[in-house]
Amino acid sequence: MIVIGLTGGIASGKSFVASRLAELGASVLDADRHAHAALSDEAVIEALQQRWGQSAREADGRINHRWVAQQVFGDSAQAKAERSFLEGLIHPRVRARLTEELNEAQAAGLKAAVLDIPLLHEAGWAAACDRILFVETSDAVRQARAALRGWDPAELARREATQLSLAEKRALAHTIIPGDTPEEAQQAIDQFWQDLLRAD
Repeated sequence: MIVIGLTGGIASGKSFVASRLAELGASVLDADRHAHAALSDEAVIEALQQRWGQSAREADGRINHRWVAQQVFGDSAQAKAERSFLEGLIHPRVRARLTEELNEAQAAGLKAAVLDIPLLHEAGWAAACDRILFVETSDAVRQARAALRGWDPAELARREATQLSLAEKRALAHTIIPGDTPEEAQQAIDQFWQDLLRAD
């Protein structure tokens, strides 16, 4: 089984690439889905409340995602310390689920599995990949997409500052997927998949 790592900037269109690869027959392992699930774990919520107080929770008891994001995104020493604490809670849970899913995909005899992990390199997952794709999307397009999430350019930059630079991610990739339009992306993904099948 070929393990494909998926990287790119925030709002670059990685989810579109992942969904197309799933349509072509790959198993997509979504780290964000598991991270959100972990943030619903009562043990995690309790740990965050102990560290940050009641502000970490909504009135209904769920995690206050916007407030937590304000604590952990940024390049100040305080933000880095809070992000490290949060990652210490979340990453082991996510890693366990991804490892389980990767083993299931292998056992099912699938052609490929896609690791859709925002911190692919930072969390040490790149070593598990046979191929790494980088979705290259212009800043203007990414900012427009981020705006749909309610983020201004400053918020996008603040979140992106916690990751490897785009230049570093690009340099570590085997294949570049253009992400400005779905048509460009799909054409490149389909070509990548055909090349993968021929190489088998």
